[in-house]
Amino acid sequence: MNSTLQVSVTSEVGTLKRLLVHSPDSGLGKVVPSKAQDWLFEDIVHLETIRKCEYDYYTKILLYFLDADKIKGKLPAIDAAENKRAFYKPENDGFHKSDKVIELQWLLADILEDANLKAELVASVCAIEGCTYLTKDELCSYSSKELAKTFVSGTSVKKELLFAPIPNFIFTRDIGITINNYVLLNKPAKKARTREALLAKYIFFKHPLFADYKNNIIELSDSQHSFLLPKEEDEKKVTLEGGDIMVISKKHLLVGVSERTTLEAAVKITNTMFDMNIVEKVTIIKIPKKRDYMHIDTVFTQVKRDVWVMLGNFSRKAIKQEDASDIERLLEVKKEEKIKIMQFHKNAPDAPVHFESLEDLLIDISKTDLNCSGEVKIIFSGNNEFPYSAREQWTDSCNLLALKEGVVLGYDRNDKTTEAFAQNGFNVIHVKELIAQLESGSTQVEAITDTLILMPSAELSRARGGFHCMSMPLLRDEL
Repeated sequence: MNSTLQVSVTSEVGTLKRLLVHSPDSGLGKVVPSKAQDWLFEDIVHLETIRKCEYDYYTKILLYFLDADKIKGKLPAIDAAENKRAFYKPENDGFHKSDKVIELQWLLADILEDANLKAELVASVCAIEGCTYLTKDELCSYSSKELAKTFVSGTSVKKELLFAPIPNFIFTRDIGITINNYVLLNKPAKKARTREALLAKYIFFKHPLFADYKNNIIELSDSQHSFLLPKEEDEKKVTLEGGDIMVISKKHLLVGVSERTTLEAAVKITNTMFDMNIVEKVTIIKIPKKRDYMHIDTVFTQVKRDVWVMLGNFSRKAIKQEDASDIERLLEVKKEEKIKIMQFHKNAPDAPVHFESLEDLLIDISKTDLNCSGEVKIIFSGNNEFPYSAREQWTDSCNLLALKEGVVLGYDRNDKTTEAFAQNGFNVIHVKELIAQLESGSTQVEAITDTLILMPSAELSRARGGFHCMSMPLLRDEL
């Protein structure tokens, strides 16, 4: 890939044409129980199961939809190859090297071919990680592929752990977000993601694929003297992760205030979007700072112009508690856990519009921004049944990736949510069955509509992220 890529995302559900991903690396297999939560995992995961039994299917389905020439008709040979894992591992010569399903580690290896950039990035990583001078010299001796792998996994060529892995790198949504033809880079709240942000910054500013967009890359600066603030005032610092940003239309951006994205960052994003004339409307959605939620894309995502999936806690019924059952009254959302939504317009920034519930906002978006005239459907996590709504939200029932309008990827473990999709007229098919149909030619990508594609999820879901998290769209067709 030598030419510059087109970068443009103007919706959550336009046909996906290009995205950034990162295949599970050996760092995932080094997360230990005592460090799991520090590294933002709830549990340790089994690397080979994630790779062979789960993530490989993600790679396959993305290629069939976005870059079929790389896989269609070749899958039997790929799976039968002596080293079939080579197709999926970016450091190997047999890697697929798609320019539609783009691997971050591959891009990192590309920029490390430049000797000056290599020395600069080695010095930067060693400074962050507190490495010795001898370690710095050792890293400088690595090939670009070896060094890229070490930067991500933390493991040296000699299989020694030089510094902590960055297991969250698979959640590429959080390193940045494409807003129209701009890229907004993140500012991670957690120390565990500092190296991710550094690597992403170098990739976007230095890789030739993004050469035409250097002036369209946005970084948020810290508030003045933020480094003097005590830990108790973290809310006043600027921290941002991409799971809290959604591009609804060319003119409308959603910004979450969450456990990971501060109000200070939301205000700065809003002002930046208006000052640069990127959008005309920004809706700030403040959700409870709970590990259950993390980002706004863990409580809702879009399926079609007029269809959304969301957690029932933030529905009209939950907010008003009308006709609540005894159980629902006992579990009533505490005041401090309620959602707060304010919508700001560029031409009237001092007159925000308030929404009482998330459901109200999503219906308004479908009708006002996307010109839907009929009924707007809300599909609830766990079919809004206790206790499945909370259980399945925890395993990312609301964190779905739209391959095109109405065709989304979700985990196969969320049975009640799957039932809700079927009840709302969606086809449901497991990825293994769909890939077999696509390979045989009995089904065509173009013919697939209103479908929930179920993905294997025993290990991936334990990393607390769904396919919306594991994707950074760079290009979508306009709706």
